[in-house]
Amino acid sequence: MKRILALGLIVSTVALIAVGVITLYDYNLSVGRMWQTPAIKPYEKPIPVMADGSMPVAGGEALYRAAAAETITPTFLLTDPASIAAGKTAYQRYCIQCHGQKFDGYGTVGQSFAPPPGNLRTAKIQSMAAGMLFKEISYGIPDGRQPALATTMTVDERWQAIAYVKSLGQRQ
Repeated sequence: MKRILALGLIVSTVALIAVGVITLYDYNLSVGRMWQTPAIKPYEKPIPVMADGSMPVAGGEALYRAAAAETITPTFLLTDPASIAAGKTAYQRYCIQCHGQKFDGYGTVGQSFAPPPGNLRTAKIQSMAAGMLFKEISYGIPDGRQPALATTMTVDERWQAIAYVKSLGQRQ
């Protein structure tokens, strides 16, 4: 019985010493455990002031989302050959997987959808206003399969893709 009591006393003493050493390490040394580091206490130092021009104060994506489709206009001519060429690149990067090489909705991913993505050379798409296409590309089609690409494509890339699609003309 004395041995068990002595062993319990020794274990308790070792545990108390360990707790004391850990506490000393945490509170008195500059290399404390992670909960004592500045990464966990980020507001102990003043937050630096942002440089002028780093946050938009006018324009931006929110204005496009709030605007009516009829009022949205491109920042350049959609018939400009350079814009059309850049649009082809944007189409190949972001759109071809669903709409396909023939613009008919039977791309690698699009062919698995039922119904397939829209044919971009139909009269409906070709006659649609550029602002409406911009909103559908940017924010998706409600109850449709067109994903919102506003966070994926820049504003210019979206307009360039529209220029490219409009340059295709109607399928004969």
